[in-house]
Amino acid sequence: MQNEPTSSLVGEEYEVEVGPVAHGGHCIARTAENQVLFVRHTLPGEKIIAKVTDGDADSRFLRADAVRIIEPSKDRVEAPCPYAGPGMCGGCDWQHAKPGAQRRLKGEVIAEQLLRLAGLTPEEAGWDGTVMPAEGDKLPAGEVPAWRTRVQYAVDADGRAGLRKHRSHDVQPIDRCLIAAPGVSELGVEKREWPQIAAVEAITATGSNDRQVILTPKPGGRLPLVELDKPVSVLRVEENDGGVHRVHGRAFVRERADDRTYRVGSGGFWQVHPQAANTLVRAVMQGLLPRKNDTALDLYCGVGLFAGAIGQRLGEKGAVLGIESGKRAVEDARHNLKDLDRVRIEHGKVDQVLPRTGITECDLIVLDPPRAGAGKQVVKHLSGLGARKIAYVACDPAALARDLAYFRDGGYKVRTLRAFDLFPMTHHVECVAILEPAAKGV
Repeated sequence: MQNEPTSSLVGEEYEVEVGPVAHGGHCIARTAENQVLFVRHTLPGEKIIAKVTDGDADSRFLRADAVRIIEPSKDRVEAPCPYAGPGMCGGCDWQHAKPGAQRRLKGEVIAEQLLRLAGLTPEEAGWDGTVMPAEGDKLPAGEVPAWRTRVQYAVDADGRAGLRKHRSHDVQPIDRCLIAAPGVSELGVEKREWPQIAAVEAITATGSNDRQVILTPKPGGRLPLVELDKPVSVLRVEENDGGVHRVHGRAFVRERADDRTYRVGSGGFWQVHPQAANTLVRAVMQGLLPRKNDTALDLYCGVGLFAGAIGQRLGEKGAVLGIESGKRAVEDARHNLKDLDRVRIEHGKVDQVLPRTGITECDLIVLDPPRAGAGKQVVKHLSGLGARKIAYVACDPAALARDLAYFRDGGYKVRTLRAFDLFPMTHHVECVAILEPAAKGV
């Protein structure tokens, strides 16, 4: 006998009291039947009508949107962006919250993840509980910092550029993204049609006037003649191999950080906020305090941001090894750091390359892993190298907390933790944790 299909609750509405913020840009509420709701577009303490967007009667939890606010929070503001709200653009999570409240909510998420996954209170992590705004981002309620130097537009069936709706492939056409940096907005991507194109990524460099668009054609689609409002290089994503190839202009943009210029090619990774690279280098260097003869590792090194910062502080006897899995990023890192004789970049995955290096000890380690974190095996290996200090740069507090627990098992404790709001209006937050051998602090 077949099981009866479970009944979908999508579209059902519940009047609920909203509880604490949760990781991911939503808050937690419960239905009268005690079923958990993850609700977007609301704030802790509000009374709302929540409309279910995903889940059924047997689901462990339901996803929902706040479609009516009965009792608003004092932290609520009118969303500055006309495309922010239930069923619309999924790019921003907190347009409806005052800027200070956004940072406070992110701090609550970090604290909750640290306690739940690493067993650490803010005091034990050496963190004062604050999330610092980037320079120039402390704006009054109702004003939005234009910080996003890389915007991935999706293109709908009519060739209009827009942004994805939350947890959906559907496209919300827009005429302007408020958080896009001026160099992106000035291109006018939203004003023209993109026939036969599936996606347009627009990039503006903060260290130069370089601008770039990366076009992903639909299967079998032809590339249009690109005429935008500002000079721009054009690249395309090839259908057969997914590689990014130059059409015209430079195949890279030039970024600037820590008094160095970095080449970033083919849409490679660079911090999206204009102040992020300098902010993070400062935090890492202040935490590590490199000495002239130190040996250091820069893991998941990208185009060499931290390897360059450490390398130019080590003098003639120190040495840095960077490891990066992206082939183009490795080429860029080697180009960017070619003036630093004591810096070497290896290509490959950290968990595979690091054991092959034969390195058994080092003085300093910096790691900036992808959103999933470094993981248990990498952390175990790093814990055995006897580093004096480790700087962990993290864009996901859950992954950071899990890895901090692994480091504790390996004999390291968090000395300080700092958090930076480098993704305003979204739920994302950047953290820098400095670790030392636990015996030093006992």
